[in-house]
Amino acid sequence: MTHSLTIPELQAEVAHLREELQMRDQLVQQLSQELFRLVKGQSNQAPSAALSERHQNEMRVLREQLQAVEQQVGFYQEQIASRDAEAYQLRQSVQELTDRSRMLEQVVQELPHIYRQKYLERLQPVKEKVAQIQQENRRLHAELQSVSYRLAVRTRRVTQIDLPSFPRAGAPVPVSVSSYGGA
Repeated sequence: MTHSLTIPELQAEVAHLREELQMRDQLVQQLSQELFRLVKGQSNQAPSAALSERHQNEMRVLREQLQAVEQQVGFYQEQIASRDAEAYQLRQSVQELTDRSRMLEQVVQELPHIYRQKYLERLQPVKEKVAQIQQENRRLHAELQSVSYRLAVRTRRVTQIDLPSFPRAGAPVPVSVSSYGGA
């Protein structure tokens, strides 16, 4: 019988085998007491041939029964020892699985913290790169505004050409002496 039994089933089987073993022990004890009584009773009486032969047959039958019971007791003791060993192995296995389960529960409880830590570690270079890009963006934006301002100032100068002012028609023309070049 190599099928796997649960611990309660094994315990029930062991209890049953112990009950049978106890019953066999009682039977052996009763048989040995009866045998002792018969042997003691024979030594007190003068054995007659017919009575002696009958007692010898009974003794032989009792010895055979005793041997059969002893064989059964041995068989049951082996089974009990085997079941005890199997129960011990199952208890060891249960203990190992319980310990492993506890360890896995602890790992599962630590996973969010570990995940968060790893996420932050991986996110840090990304944050640094984003900060560099934003700084470069601000610098380029400031440079663009500066270039735009200079370009606007230049284009304003180009569109407003400085032309000489001429007097209007009918208005007196101021004449300055220095404008006539004579000397």
